Amino acid sequence: MLVNIEHLWKYIAGEPLLRDISLTVEDREAVGLIGRNGCGKSTLLNIITGRVGFDKTPEGLGSVAVSSRARVGFLEQNSGLESSSTIEAEMLHAFDHLLDTKKRMEQLEAQMTSLPADQLELVSGEYSQLSSYFEAHDGYRIDVKIRTVLNGMGFGNVPTDRLISSLSGGEKTRLALARLLLEEPDLLILDEPTNHLDLRTLTWLEGYLKAYKGSVLIVSHDRYFLDKVCTRICEIEDGVLTSYKGGYTAYLSQKKMNVERQIKEYEAQQREIEKLEDYIVRNKTRASTAKMAKSRQHMLDRIERTDRPITYDKPPKIRLEYDIEPTKDIVKVQSCPVAVGEGAKRKMLIPSLDLHIRRGEHAAIIGPNGIGKTSVLKLIQGLIPREGGSISWGGNVKISYFDQEHSMLDPRDTVIGSVDRKFPRISEQQARNMLGSVLISGEDVFKPVSVLSGGERAKLCFAHMALNRGNVLILDEPTNHIDLGTKEVLEEALADFTGTMILVSHDRYLINKVASRVIELSPEGARSFEGSYDDYAAVIAAEEAEAERLRSEQKQAERLAEYNENKQKQYRSKAQRAEDAKRRARIRELEDAIAALEEHISELEAEISDPAVASDFPLMTEKCAALDEARSRLDTLMEEWAELGD
Repeated sequence: MLVNIEHLWKYIAGEPLLRDISLTVEDREAVGLIGRNGCGKSTLLNIITGRVGFDKTPEGLGSVAVSSRARVGFLEQNSGLESSSTIEAEMLHAFDHLLDTKKRMEQLEAQMTSLPADQLELVSGEYSQLSSYFEAHDGYRIDVKIRTVLNGMGFGNVPTDRLISSLSGGEKTRLALARLLLEEPDLLILDEPTNHLDLRTLTWLEGYLKAYKGSVLIVSHDRYFLDKVCTRICEIEDGVLTSYKGGYTAYLSQKKMNVERQIKEYEAQQREIEKLEDYIVRNKTRASTAKMAKSRQHMLDRIERTDRPITYDKPPKIRLEYDIEPTKDIVKVQSCPVAVGEGAKRKMLIPSLDLHIRRGEHAAIIGPNGIGKTSVLKLIQGLIPREGGSISWGGNVKISYFDQEHSMLDPRDTVIGSVDRKFPRISEQQARNMLGSVLISGEDVFKPVSVLSGGERAKLCFAHMALNRGNVLILDEPTNHIDLGTKEVLEEALADFTGTMILVSHDRYLINKVASRVIELSPEGARSFEGSYDDYAAVIAAEEAEAERLRSEQKQAERLAEYNENKQKQYRSKAQRAEDAKRRARIRELEDAIAALEEHISELEAEISDPAVASDFPLMTEKCAALDEARSRLDTLMEEWAELGD
C-alpha cells in the first residue's frame, strides 16, 4: 500500500471542503480522481504530497500515510523546469542517480589501472556492485529512454539543445511531464495531464501509463483517457469521496445504480418515518393508545436516518432542432490552401485541402495541434479569406456556429441583452425560458457577458444555437470549460441531432459518442475514416503495425544484400574453404531458425493488424511484446548468420 488516508477532513473558511475522506492507493494501481470544479480534487493531491495540511475530527481521528519506501512524483501546474537549461539537460536530470554512479565507475576504472594488487580487490568489489546497480536500473539505456519519451510527448523533431526559456507554456508542461515519466516514481500524481496534448500524444501517453510499473493517481476531465488508463474511479461529491471499480464508463453505470438504490432506500425510510409520525400524532393523546404511541416513538428514535442521496444539481436542457432540410451536398471544398498569418509571418499549414460533407453526417475533424483545424472551420464559413481553390455550399443551409473563443458574444451586452439583440422577434419570457434551460436564471440574466465564467459563456452560446435552429452545426471545442454534467447533456443533444455536424474537438469521448465520420488533417490534406474515434484508432494502429512490418522486411533485405555483396568480394584460400565447410552446417541451422522466426513474426503482425486486437489494449500490449522479443531474437540470429558469412 502506497497511500492510506483515513477520516480526513479539510475546512475552508469554517466550511468543510472534504468530509471524512478515506482512500487507499495500492501498488500497480491507476486511480482517477473526478468531481466538479472546486470540489477539492487538487486540494486532496496537495494534502497527499504534504503541500497542504489537513484537519481532524473532534475525537482526533484523521491521518495521511505515504509509504516511506515510495518515491512520489507530482506534475505541478507550473512546470518546475530550469529556464536557462536545455531540453537534454532537463531530461538527464531524471537520471542524476545513475549518472553519479557512472561517474564513480569511471573514477574506479581509472584507479584500477594503477593500483597495486592488494588494493585492487577492494576497488574491484565496489566497481562490481556499482556496475550491477547501473545495469539493473537500465543505465545503459538512458539515451534510448529519453528519445522514446521525447518522441512520444511530441518533441521528436525539436533540437535537444533548445533552451527551456524558448518553449511555450504548453510545451513546458509537456516537457515537465516527460521528465516526470523518465524519473519513474513509485507513485505518479498527475493534475490534468492531458492539457496541451494532441491526439497522437494522448494515445502514446495512454499506452505508456497503461504499462507503467508504478501506481498512478490522476485528476482529469478527459473521460476517454480515464477509461483507457484507470482501474478505479474516485469521485468527490459534496465533500464525500466514493470509489468505483473500473474506468469512467464503468463508474457511470455503477453510480447510476448506486443513486437509484439510495433514492429507493431513502424514500422507503421516509415513508416509514411519516407513517410512524402520523400514528404518534393521532394516538399520543388518547389514553387507550398512548402506550402504543410511546412505543412507536421509541421505534422512531432508534431509526438510523439515511442521508438524502447526493445527486448533481438539475442539469441543463439542450435541444437542437431545425425547420428546413438542406440539399444532399452540404459543402464541397476543392484545392483550398489553409494558411495563417500575413506577409513575412504567413505560414502555410495545408497547401491543398479537399473536403466533402453530406447531409446528415456528423464529421469530427482531428489532427495535431497547430495543423489548422479552427482555421478550416473559419475558412469554409468565409470568416478568413480564401487564397485559392473553391468552396461551394448547398441550398437551404442554415449554420449555427460555436466558436471556442465565444467571439459571437459581445462582452458589453448583458446575458438577456445578447439574446434580445440576436433574436429580436422572441419575447422576453421566451428568452428567459431558453436561458433557464441552460441554468441561467433570476438576476443572473442581467449579468454583463464580460463577467461570465468560461462555462457560463459556453451555456449562453448553446442557448443562442438552440434559438437559431440551424440545420448545420459547426462546433469548435464545445466541451472546453464546461463541467461533466453539462458535457453529458450536450453529448446527448448532439447525438440526437438529426442534421449535419462539423465538429473540431480533442474530447475523444465526445467524438466516440456523436461522430459518424472522422477526418484527420495533416500537411498533406484530409483523410476520411468512417465510424467513431475507436474505429479510426483501430485503422491507424493496423497501419502502423503494417508499416513496422515493412520496415523490418526492408532491414532484413538490406542485411541480406550486404551479406551477398561481401560474400562475392571475399577471397577464399584453401584454409578458408576448409573453415567454410565447418560453418555451413551452422549457417543452415540459422537459416532454418530464421525462416521459422520470420513466419512467426508475420503471424504476430497479422494478429496485431486485426482491429479486434488493436482495440484490446492488454492483448495488443501482449502481442507487441511477443513481436519485439521475436524481432530481437531474429536480429541476433541474423547477426550471427552475417558474421558466419563474412
